[in-house]
Amino acid sequence: MAEEFKTQIKSYKTAPFYSHFPNQNQTRNCWQNYLNFHRWKKAIIAKGGDVSVCKWNWRVYKSLCPISWISTWNDCRAEGAFPENI
Repeated sequence: MAEEFKTQIKSYKTAPFYSHFPNQNQTRNCWQNYLNFHRWKKAIIAKGGDVSVCKWNWRVYKSLCPISWISTWNDCRAEGAFPENI
């Protein structure tokens, strides 16, 4: 399974179509991938696993989310004022 993710990451160009977010507005897709990345990263680090499996969500949210949103969310997480549990 890890090899499959590595192959997908190597051939990655931009965020693929995701049927849960079919509309043109990709704000929720951006938000969900940001949360998934940080939740999975936290869980995998706690178990001592390889974080490279989280790279997919990282690439998707990096390609969909505006940089200003990401920096704001990172600042909120650092201050402990992030609106979601990670």
